[in-house]
Amino acid sequence: MNPKVPFVFNSPHSGRFYPIDFIESSRLDQKEIRSSEDAFVDHLYRSAVEFGAPFITAHFPRVYLDVNREPFELDPKMFEGRLPSYVNTRSLRVAGGLGTIARIVNENKEIYRHRLSVEEGLKRIEDLYRPYHMAIRSTLARVRELFGVAVLIDCHSMPSTTQSRGAPIHSDFILGDRFGTSCNPAITNAAADLLTDLGFSVGRNLPYAGGFITEHYGRPEKNIHALQIEINRALYMDEKAHVPSEQFPLVRRVLTRFIGQLTSIDLGHTGSQPLAAE
Repeated sequence: MNPKVPFVFNSPHSGRFYPIDFIESSRLDQKEIRSSEDAFVDHLYRSAVEFGAPFITAHFPRVYLDVNREPFELDPKMFEGRLPSYVNTRSLRVAGGLGTIARIVNENKEIYRHRLSVEEGLKRIEDLYRPYHMAIRSTLARVRELFGVAVLIDCHSMPSTTQSRGAPIHSDFILGDRFGTSCNPAITNAAADLLTDLGFSVGRNLPYAGGFITEHYGRPEKNIHALQIEINRALYMDEKAHVPSEQFPLVRRVLTRFIGQLTSIDLGHTGSQPLAAE
C-alpha cells in the first residue's frame, strides 16, 4: 500500500495457522499450544489500514517461530546435530525456553515430543523470519523516506494475571519504549494520554518494556521510533475458552478511535517534537 501516515503497525504474535507436521510433533493439545498467541490482536488493530498505515502481521504462530527474538536464539538441547557457531545459545530467553524457536509454552509445558533437526530450525528462520523482518525494514524505510520520520507500533496482548504468581495485572494497557530509548517520550506520552482519555488505565515498561523488535528498530536519533503496546486480554476475550468476549466489538471500535487519533499526531519533519493530535 501507499502509506498516508508516518505510522507502521505490526502484529508479530497473532498468527494462528499451525503446520500439520508441527501439530503432529507436539505433545500439547490445541488449547495448550495456542496459549502463547496474542489472540485476535490483528483483528483489534486492523483498522490501521483505513487510516493509511501499513499493517504487518504474522500468519504463523509464535510457538512455531518467534520473530520478536534475535534471528538465531536457539537452545542446543532442542536439536539433533550441531548448531552453527554464530547461534546465540546463551541468552536469557534461550535459558527460559523462549528462544526464536520456543521449547516451552506457558507454565513450562514442553512443546515437542522429540528433538528437531538443525536443518528444520534453520529452514524456519530462512523461510519465515528473514522475509518478515525484511518487510518491517523496507516498510519503515519507505515511510521515513516519505515523511522524514517513521513510528512502529508493535501490537501485543498480555494475560490478565502474572504467570508466576497468578496476581492480576491491573493495567488495561502497558506501553513499552525500552525506558525511553526506542521512542521519543513525547510519542509515548501522547499514546498514554489518548488511551487514558478513552477510559483505560495505562502502565509503562513494567513488566513489558518491549522485545527484540522494539529494541532493534527503535532509533529515535535516526527518526525511527518503536513503541510496544500490550493490551490486557481480559478486556476483549475469554482467556480460558480462547474466544472473543461480548466486549470485543466495543474494544475494537474504541481502538479504532485511538488509532485514528494517534496517526493524526503531527510529528513534524524531524520526529523530535510531536504536536497535538489534529
